[in-house]
Amino acid sequence: MILISHRGNLNGKSDRENQPDYIEEALAQGFDVEIDVWDIFGSYFLGHDEPKYLVKKDFLKNDGLWCHAKNIQGLYSMLEDNIHCFWHQEDDVTLTSEGYMWTYPGKDLTKNSIAVLPDNKPDVEVAGVCSDFIVRLV
Repeated sequence: MILISHRGNLNGKSDRENQPDYIEEALAQGFDVEIDVWDIFGSYFLGHDEPKYLVKKDFLKNDGLWCHAKNIQGLYSMLEDNIHCFWHQEDDVTLTSEGYMWTYPGKDLTKNSIAVLPDNKPDVEVAGVCSDFIVRLV
């Protein structure tokens, strides 16, 4: 099962969410990481509510990153640049560019689902889990 740190968090929410060094720390511990990505005038930025941290395209090409496009240009650019990405807001499920089913909390799961922010390990087989408390699911 793929274990995905939500915005770099391992043991709960942090004010360091989406900071590049925080993401690298989670990757170094062997976790994948979901990050929030914006494209502003041709440059990539990380940040949940707004673009905050400028990053290079090569940073986003890390195999362990799951890039949540926060604006439509971000989605378009990441698809053009072959970066693993997805767009969602409150959809029950959305497909990532690699074909995983990114599944809204509390919705039905499949073997190809990424369970997002579950309270516990899912009772059914899933492809992965994305959590702020990912170390609890190891």
